[in-house]
This record gives sequence, C-alpha cells and structure tokens, in this order.
Amino acid sequence: MRSAEQWFSEYGESHQNPTNKAIHWIAVPVIYATVVGLLWAIPQPAFMAAIPWLNWAVVALIPTLLFYLVMSFPLALGMAALSVVCLWGWAVADRLGFSVWVTALVLFVLMWILQFVGHHIEGKKPSFFKDLQFLLIGPAWVIAFIYRRLGIRY
Repeated sequence: MRSAEQWFSEYGESHQNPTNKAIHWIAVPVIYATVVGLLWAIPQPAFMAAIPWLNWAVVALIPTLLFYLVMSFPLALGMAALSVVCLWGWAVADRLGFSVWVTALVLFVLMWILQFVGHHIEGKKPSFFKDLQFLLIGPAWVIAFIYRRLGIRY
C-alpha cells in the first residue's frame, strides 16, 4: 500500500487551484458525512436492531477505518473522530424527525455538483477516475491539511 504522503501527493496533482481546493475542503467532508447518512438510513435487519448503535453506517465504517489505520494511525484517529461526529449528527437529525436519507441525498448531489465545478475550474478530472481508492483519500487529505496547520505529524 502507498504511504499517506504518496496518496496525498498524487491526489494533490488535481487539486492545485485555490478555488478547487476551497471547494474540496467543504464538499469532501460533507460528502463523507452524506455517505454515512445514506448508510444510516438503510433499514436495520433484526440482528442489528438488538444493538441500538449498530447500523449499516457503523458496519461500513469498520473496513473504512481499517484502511486509514493501515495508511496512518494519526490519520485513522482523525477519520474516526470525523466518523463519530457524522454518526452523532445523523442520530440527532433522526431523533429530530428529519428524513436522514432525503437530507443526505440532497447534500450528496449538491456537493458532487460543487466538486465537479471545482474540477472544471481546475481543468483536471477527479482523481477517483484513475483509482476509486481516491474516494477514501479525499477526506484524509482534508484531515492531513488540518494536522499540518496544527503541527500534528501523521
């Protein structure tokens, strides 16, 4: 597996334009959250319903966080924190009576449109057209940016 720096270097090749980068700093975490929300909204089978916090989002996050763990322990911690915030946010939205799947779907579509606008401005295709794993690299790239600003090594 490539190192975090190798992933980020390759990902960064199509994210040089300041406008595209700014769009990604917003859209990528929101897209991550919306995927968690869409998975959250899938009805639980009976075996999951017995454990209140267990749903399809939690199940999908386990291998996702393992991917980040193999890449970098500090990045995995950051992604775990982001994931917990996403789960908490959807739990609150659900309890407040919001339609999680509609909210997540609308935000998902809007953020992807925004991302493609950013890549049009950049003049380069999104990295995931080359390798689907870049769909997981984008959120870690944002966490890595925050870490660099805070002086945290990853």
